[in-house]
Amino acid sequence: MAFEPPRRLVRALGETAPDGDDWLERLPEAAERAVRARDLTVERVQVPGGRSSLVVLVRRADGTPAVLKLAPRRARPESERAALAHWGGRGAVQLAEDADTTEGVLLLERLHPDVSVRSLPESKALLEAAGALRRLWVQPPADHPFETVAQRTGRQAEAMRAGAVADPEVAPLVDAALGVRGELLARAPEERLLHGTFRQSKVLAGDRMPWLAVGPDPVVGESAFDLARLVRDRVEDLVAQPSGASTTRRRIKRLAESLEVDQERLRGWTLFRAVESGVRARRVGREQDAELLLEFAGWL
Repeated sequence: MAFEPPRRLVRALGETAPDGDDWLERLPEAAERAVRARDLTVERVQVPGGRSSLVVLVRRADGTPAVLKLAPRRARPESERAALAHWGGRGAVQLAEDADTTEGVLLLERLHPDVSVRSLPESKALLEAAGALRRLWVQPPADHPFETVAQRTGRQAEAMRAGAVADPEVAPLVDAALGVRGELLARAPEERLLHGTFRQSKVLAGDRMPWLAVGPDPVVGESAFDLARLVRDRVEDLVAQPSGASTTRRRIKRLAESLEVDQERLRGWTLFRAVESGVRARRVGREQDAELLLEFAGWL
């Protein structure tokens, strides 16, 4: 079978490696090697798939359905494997083998890849997603290998400052986001293992449990940082509403109360993450996404 990467993956990797990357060139051979080594039968490549990995629906030698996932090193597949192993299937997809990620390969249990929590009505989707997220917030392992929120947002802050210099129009929002980041990190209340890139589309229907999280980019820090990305889900719908700003404030209040997270800390991390994403979208030419995100951030 030809392992042709979906267009969304090619486009996303082009944004993160604008100077070129040979991972895509080596991908078909790596996928063939991974399939042979595990005696897998390929059903199909998942389309549109993810933005950082190739996802292939397969069956194991005994007929059990599974998912083969291949990701470049910069997507930190070894960190994903470590987080999934630590969760052990509690709230997240399970590892189907205890192998290393030398080639960025993960074999996972098969969920229902075309049924995400995003398919539910908005209010129910938020509640179900929040419930799935709560189960992931556990103590990280001792001497954990994961990046911290301070480290990740520190890297992002540098890029945001550069973006503000290149585009003075976003400078006030960047200043506000960086200011609130400093305040939040100065008095972080807890340290939990977080999903890192959680949103409704990252929660898929399963057989073992109704909803399970997939695709973590794990990080260690406070719960509000993780929940902040969920606040802006369906941002295009929020911005299209005349009441978008008030709806966003109600969403922050509702999510904070349901997950026992400090409301102001959730608002602060929502601001930082929206500005960071907006500046990054503008930097790589996704102007429509940038406008939506920066307008949303202005409400906060």
